[in-house]
Amino acid sequence: MFFCYTTSTTILLLLLFLLSWCENLPHKLVKFTPVQLDKTYGKLYKHNQCHYMLKHLQDGEQISVQMPPDIAGRWVSESCEVRSGPEFLTRSYHFFSNHTFQALQFYYRDNHCTKPSYTLLIEGSLHPRQASWLVRGGTESDHSLPVAKDLQVKLEMSCGLTENLEPELIYELWVEGSDRDCTHGLDFSMQELQLLRVERRFRPSETDRQAEELFVGDVHTEHTQRRNYRPIGYQPPLQNVKTYDNSCIACQIISVGDLHHPPVLPSRTDHPLRLYGNWVSKRCEVRPGVLFLTRHFVFHKDSNIWEGHYYHYSDPVCRHPTFSISAKGHYSPGIPSTKVIGGTEYTFTVTQMKVTPMDVATTSLLNVFSGDECGKHGSWKLGVQQDVTPTSGCAALGIRLPHTEYELFYMGQDSAGHHLLFNGQRPTNGSSPDQPSRRATSYQPPLIHCSSGQKGVGKEGNHHFRLSNRWNTQPQYLVYTLIWVTLFFSVI
Repeated sequence: MFFCYTTSTTILLLLLFLLSWCENLPHKLVKFTPVQLDKTYGKLYKHNQCHYMLKHLQDGEQISVQMPPDIAGRWVSESCEVRSGPEFLTRSYHFFSNHTFQALQFYYRDNHCTKPSYTLLIEGSLHPRQASWLVRGGTESDHSLPVAKDLQVKLEMSCGLTENLEPELIYELWVEGSDRDCTHGLDFSMQELQLLRVERRFRPSETDRQAEELFVGDVHTEHTQRRNYRPIGYQPPLQNVKTYDNSCIACQIISVGDLHHPPVLPSRTDHPLRLYGNWVSKRCEVRPGVLFLTRHFVFHKDSNIWEGHYYHYSDPVCRHPTFSISAKGHYSPGIPSTKVIGGTEYTFTVTQMKVTPMDVATTSLLNVFSGDECGKHGSWKLGVQQDVTPTSGCAALGIRLPHTEYELFYMGQDSAGHHLLFNGQRPTNGSSPDQPSRRATSYQPPLIHCSSGQKGVGKEGNHHFRLSNRWNTQPQYLVYTLIWVTLFFSVI
């Protein structure tokens, strides 16, 4: 259901990333021809709330990003977060103007963060450096951790720690220069601080108000890989305590928590999982491997048929589309997860798929691949969708049909009461959850429920997509690009 991109995809995406030089070329080399989304989608946006919400992600908010980011201040989680394992936690990070920081990570025994288990206090220094060459829009940084402390009720004696651990006492787990390191037993790492991004969001209706969000690097889904992992994605954003929405109750509670008084979020009951309907991304999402995308899922009533529409972009605010994928298939009835509290397990199968190239570079690259393993060879046209079901998927994108994945879902609500749908986080190593043992134990960014005002939802695949070809490279420069691509494939 939620595709895994194999080596060939990595090559394709690498090429797309390198070809993004077009956006930075002088105006003499590139012709900018903006296309309005509502015009390209025709009347769909006027009658379909889901498409309107996706369009709103592109031009409904003004987003500014500082490079390097100004992270001074205090930042807190906006909800109970789930890491692979599973681990349930909230975070409160305080960065000072002298480049030092104090980070509090509060861990819990339940998925609503109502039963505190232990707390980590991490102190160190942080220096933002240059723009990341791995994740566009992010900033790389250097950090050091001279001290790490832990408040924990249950910690096995795995590092020569002989004292009996008692609740509400502080234990020193690691000091820089010391031979003893007890953080291995916790799979502890602060590699997340190697990648930073701060977004300031301005809404047209609230020009005098802005919201600030801090994104830090993602945490590897495999615990054994966390200590040496270099982030290539982000965790859920932290909210600036000075600008968060007053309706965020979790933000208020977490902001007053400390080492001795972990925040306890309000107790809630899990919402019954009803997949039926339409669900779309709340923001431009980032995936490991230089992937930026938005998603639209459709679950049909009175059947186990689903549709998934994935819109990929070359930039971190999802304004320059590269290609889209429309998939369809079926799924099994859900059963409660015995591993992840509140989660529901499903098995999804993809049986049909269509691909639409949305920029010149992607169209050219799809035509470069030889053979008929991704539609008819040489037949790809800009903005024209092609059914790749007859070719059993698309080898260029690393997708084979039929394809089965073992999924995890969870339903929640945001501070405004909107229904949210979470599905399993993709493995950091790029593999596919194609076996029950590989099923996710944490979640991707949530989708928000929307409604469709027309019958046959999801039929956006029946017309030519032209989300926007915001730049058209002149033919002579496209020739140079194709020569480069040909040379690249001749040596791999």
